[in-house]
Amino acid sequence: MEHLLNNQVQNIQISGIRKIANKVAALPGTLSLTIGQPDFPTPAHIMEAAHRAINEGRTSYTPNPGLPELREAAAAFVAHKYGLNYRGQDEVIVTNGASEALDITLRTILSPGDEVILPVPIYPGYEPLIRLSGGIPVFADTRSSGFKLTAEVLEPYLTERTKAVILGYPSNPTGRVMSREELEAVADLLKERELFVISDEIYSELIYDAPHVSIAALPGMRERTIVINGLSKSHSMTGWRIGFTLSPAEISQHMVKVHQYNVTCASSISQYAALEALTAGVDDALPMREEYRKRRDYVHGRLTSMGIPLEKPEGAFYLFPSIAHFGLSSMDFTLKLLEEHGVAVVPGDAFSSYGEGYIRLSYAYGPEVLEQGLDKIERFVRGIVRN
Repeated sequence: MEHLLNNQVQNIQISGIRKIANKVAALPGTLSLTIGQPDFPTPAHIMEAAHRAINEGRTSYTPNPGLPELREAAAAFVAHKYGLNYRGQDEVIVTNGASEALDITLRTILSPGDEVILPVPIYPGYEPLIRLSGGIPVFADTRSSGFKLTAEVLEPYLTERTKAVILGYPSNPTGRVMSREELEAVADLLKERELFVISDEIYSELIYDAPHVSIAALPGMRERTIVINGLSKSHSMTGWRIGFTLSPAEISQHMVKVHQYNVTCASSISQYAALEALTAGVDDALPMREEYRKRRDYVHGRLTSMGIPLEKPEGAFYLFPSIAHFGLSSMDFTLKLLEEHGVAVVPGDAFSSYGEGYIRLSYAYGPEVLEQGLDKIERFVRGIVRN
């Protein structure tokens, strides 16, 4: 009966990140630098807030878009941090993680045949959602611009069929960040066009060298931008599954319908935990960010000393070094490293074909794990060079 299934679903592939993670799970003792999950525990005060909610029996449905007080807290958080102004009552939706936020956004704005521009290499979760919504992904190659979707890179890909442009910065997999000047140039290019910008800012609290800038805060962009954010990375709450959409009321009123029929509402207990995170824990990300900064500098320095070219990331917790000069494909490099030295990384082609010739390393791991992993990577690449 498989032939009766939706063709779009049949054609979707399991994420390359997960494929490698599944291989690692079957190889005990493997040292993994693959998954983008914070290694810090959820802050204790957030856990305590969840316990209180359970003990008080707060286990019923919440309003579809989320607890009113949580939506107000989310609006206050982005106003304080990034200068964004949204009304909690009708411009914020609480979702089951940023993934669902992206899903309801794309299903709301796309009609069959609409084009969505993606800066590649890019996180593999966008393309399937676009296709399932009837859209057509258009890949904008950012390799020549340091993995940034600058106005110069973007403009040739814009057509009359372009419905949306996705900006995911800080970037997964590259860790690159768009500066205010670069975003202003993109805004000048887009603000007179009939299209949406989807700004995925899930790593916004993990920027090391400058404040985060949201394109929605720039003149002429708020009305056409849908901001995606959440607590997975900033508050080490991946399993709690709390994300947010922030967009003008005229857009949010339709997105909440898709959300309602999809999941009804996010977990009530997770929402009370999220309320604590966005109020008492407004700066919880700061000590984590400082630790990630140290790790970034260490890993970047080690890879550079090995003669491996890479752009220094300004945010998130990934590096995307080039391994093309070793004469191996991304997958071959990854599998040989795994089989010969027991270290797992993600092949660059997991992030589209434009990631071929690269690998992704996550530094969301403790210093000892990073040191051991990099020691093994160094032995591996020296062996390739000798041969």
